[in-house]
Amino acid sequence: MTLTQVRRFALSLPGSSEEPHFDRTSFRIGKKIFLTARATESHVHVFVPDEIREPALALHSAYVSKLLWGGKVVGLRVELPGAQQDVVRDLIEAAWRHKGGGTSGR
Repeated sequence: MTLTQVRRFALSLPGSSEEPHFDRTSFRIGKKIFLTARATESHVHVFVPDEIREPALALHSAYVSKLLWGGKVVGLRVELPGAQQDVVRDLIEAAWRHKGGGTSGR
C-alpha cells in the first residue's frame, strides 16, 4: 500500500480532512487526529484504541509495531511496504471511528 492510497482512503471517510501537523500531514475527524504520515517515510501512525491495537500487534507483527509518545503507547506504526491493504484500511477506519467518525457504511 502506498501513501497515496492511504490518503485517498482516509479522505474517503465521512467528515475527514487533511491538515499539516508539525512536519507531518494529519488526517482528522473534526479536530481529532486519527492518522499521521510524512511523505519521506514508508510508514504511517494510526491512533487506534487498545482493543484494536493489541490484536493487530499479535496478528501483524511483520509490519505493525507500537507507537510510543513520551513512553506511553498511543497507537500503531504501520510499515506500508508489505502490509496487507485490507488490514491497513481496517486500522485506519478503526482509528477514524475511535476519534468520533461513527460508522462509514463500508
